[in-house]
Amino acid sequence: MDPYIGEIRIFSGNFPPRDWAFCDGQLIAISSNPVLYTILGTKYGGDGKTTFALPNLRATAPMNQGEGPGLTPRVVGETGGSSSITLLQSDIPAHTHVPNACSTPTEDTPTGAKWSSTVGRGAVIPYTNTSDGTQLSPQAIGTTGGTQPHNNMQPYLGLSFIICVSGGAFPPRE
Repeated sequence: MDPYIGEIRIFSGNFPPRDWAFCDGQLIAISSNPVLYTILGTKYGGDGKTTFALPNLRATAPMNQGEGPGLTPRVVGETGGSSSITLLQSDIPAHTHVPNACSTPTEDTPTGAKWSSTVGRGAVIPYTNTSDGTQLSPQAIGTTGGTQPHNNMQPYLGLSFIICVSGGAFPPRE
C-alpha cells in the first residue's frame, strides 16, 4: 500500500526510510515542503510564516482525536498527561484507620479483644489497661508518605514513529 503524505507509521528501525522522517518535533521550512505544510499546518508547532513542525511522539503515547461516551473531547495536535504525579491526600477517598480499645469480645473481634500477649495456657496479659473506646495515639496510626512524585508511566516498548514527508500521494478527502 502506497503511503499518503502526512501518514504516520510505527517502524522498528533506528533510521527513517527514504521519504519519511522521525516524528520528533523538528521544524521544517514551509518553502521546502509546502505539500506537507498544507496537511499539518502549525498543529504541532512552527510560526506558520516560514516554519512548521512535525509531530513529536518521543516519550509520548499517541491518542485518537475525537470523543467517546464518558470521555472528554480531544483535538488533533492536543497534548497532555504527565510521566510523574504527586498523589495528595485530597486525591484519596475519605476513610479511616482508627482502631479503638475494647475489652469485651464479640463474634467479630478476637477472643480477649485487647491487643495482648498470651502467656501460658490461655492466659492473656494485656499490653494496656486502657478503657474501652480509647483512640490510639495519632503517631501510631497517622498518615504516611511525603507528597513526593511517583512514576506514572505505562509499560512501554521503544519503537520509531515516522511520518511520510514526500513520495506519497496527497490524501483525498473522501
